[in-house]
Amino acid sequence: RRRSLSTATIIRHFIQALILVMQNIESQLLLWLPKLGMAIAIFFCFWVISKITQTVLRKSGGRFSLKDPIRSLVSKGAKISILVFGTITALGTLGINVSALVAGLGLSGFALGFALKDTISNLLSGVMILVYQPFDIGDYIVVTGKEGKVIHIDFRYTTLENNEKIILIPNSLVFANTVSILRKNE
Repeated sequence: RRRSLSTATIIRHFIQALILVMQNIESQLLLWLPKLGMAIAIFFCFWVISKITQTVLRKSGGRFSLKDPIRSLVSKGAKISILVFGTITALGTLGINVSALVAGLGLSGFALGFALKDTISNLLSGVMILVYQPFDIGDYIVVTGKEGKVIHIDFRYTTLENNEKIILIPNSLVFANTVSILRKNE
C-alpha cells in the first residue's frame, strides 16, 4: 500500500509539473507571436521591395543599352542583396543576435571568394566583355594562340568555332590578353 501511494504522489507531481510547463509554453508563445508576426511582415516588405527593384532594373537596363545577361545579373544581384538584408532585419526583430550572423556571413564570403577566385574572375571579365564589346558574335578573332569565329559570349566563356571545332576560352584569358580581330562581322 505504501508503494502505490508513492507512485500516486509521483504521478500527481508529474502532472503538476506538466501543467506548469504548458503554462510556461503558453506565456512564451504569447510573447513570441507579436515578434513573429512583425518579422514576417518585415520580410514580406523586403520581398516586395526586391521584386519591384528587380523589375525596375530589368526594364531600365534597356535604356542604357545593356545586354540581357548583364541586366539579369544586376537585377538578380540586387534582389538577393535586398532579401539577405531583409532576412537579417527580420531575425533581429525576433530578438536573435544578428551580429554573429553578419560576422559569419563576412567570413563565409571571404572564404567563398578565395575558393572561387577563378570563377569570379571569369564572371567579372565576362561582364566587362559584354559591357565594352571589343568584339561581337560573328567576328573572327585570335586570342592566346586560339582562333575562330565568335559564336557565343557568356559570363564564363567566349566560344569560338574553327573548322567545325568548338573552342571555349575562359573570359579572364580573353580580357587579360591581346585579342586580334581578323575579320569584323559586317
